[in-house]
Amino acid sequence: MKYLDLIWAALFRRRVRTIFTLLSVVTAFLLFGLLDSVRNGFATAGQAGANRLVTASKISFGLPLPLSLYERFREVPGVTQIEYASALAGTYRDPQNFIPVEGHSDSFLDLYPEWKISPSEREMYLKTRSGVIASESLAQKYHWKVGDKIPLQTSFNRKDGSTNWTFDLVGTFRITDPSMQSSNGIVYGRWAYVNEAREKGTDTVDWFVLRVPDANDIDRVAREVDALSANSDHETKTVTEFAFYADFLGQLANIGLIVGAIMGAVFFTLLLLTGNTMAQAVRERIPEMATLKAIGFTPRIVFGLVMGESVLLLLLGSALGLAVAAAVIYEARSRVGYAAFMSPMVQAIWLRGLALAVIVGLVVGVFPALRGMRLRIVDALSGR
Repeated sequence: MKYLDLIWAALFRRRVRTIFTLLSVVTAFLLFGLLDSVRNGFATAGQAGANRLVTASKISFGLPLPLSLYERFREVPGVTQIEYASALAGTYRDPQNFIPVEGHSDSFLDLYPEWKISPSEREMYLKTRSGVIASESLAQKYHWKVGDKIPLQTSFNRKDGSTNWTFDLVGTFRITDPSMQSSNGIVYGRWAYVNEAREKGTDTVDWFVLRVPDANDIDRVAREVDALSANSDHETKTVTEFAFYADFLGQLANIGLIVGAIMGAVFFTLLLLTGNTMAQAVRERIPEMATLKAIGFTPRIVFGLVMGESVLLLLLGSALGLAVAAAVIYEARSRVGYAAFMSPMVQAIWLRGLALAVIVGLVVGVFPALRGMRLRIVDALSGR
């Protein structure tokens, strides 16, 4: 640390060049923060549901299953709790305001302890047939208040022929587990109300959720559940909730591959840019380095000074870039909620970003530092 002032002075010797290089590093790590947040959001989605199984149609998720399966699933050993749901795709006022609505059985909130809701609002939810609950962030986005009526346009006909569904907001919730944040954009209602009012699909559900506390029973229970509908016209596929999220999101895109390809291109360009900057900076300071050696600085210290300059440049740029990314992610999540599908800037993203900055700094600094370390005083001062 005693050479920090010397490293800082050398870094900003050419201030304009350093500032432009810093801006490039900031941009690269801004992209890194945003993309890694998206990758992390996809990778951890549904992680809290490791002891919950999702049972849906084997042919395609969303194809209706008979409600009668509920009683048969309850009898499978190892299943301690079960609930079911159907979904409606709705829009609020504007076709661009897409809001999924899920009608759940009354045991829904017992099965999802990650949903935090006040006891009074929970009681009101169970008492109000047309009642729904929404996340605090969704309610804030659309300026909803408890007691408001929420009209939604859907593609699902009611028995009266209308596609307009009206729900009563009876409460708001927040989700404490980051891996379940995508659920913040969904409105949760009661299956009984949806089932009673819809024109088609009466007494059918889109999926079941089963709690299996013993991890050793997961595979057996999944096999036994699916065996109950084998060779029927409503065969099922049962997987853990975490696996369900992974399969569903994997159908959208290979996020890991996309992020890796983009970041590979960005950091390859960054290596060339910062490497050229460091090489040029060392070439310009050859006489100065020779002077340092002449007054007693060892080759090892000169090597460390150049490496420190390179790493400091990358750490400054990465810290600024990640800070900007954190602000952008916070704003995006507050504005569009679950649709952003970004995880918060958790500690792991910061650590990955800063570690990557150190690695890049070491890589781009090693060759200029070796040149400075091997520099001969006589040759440098003579201009050779």
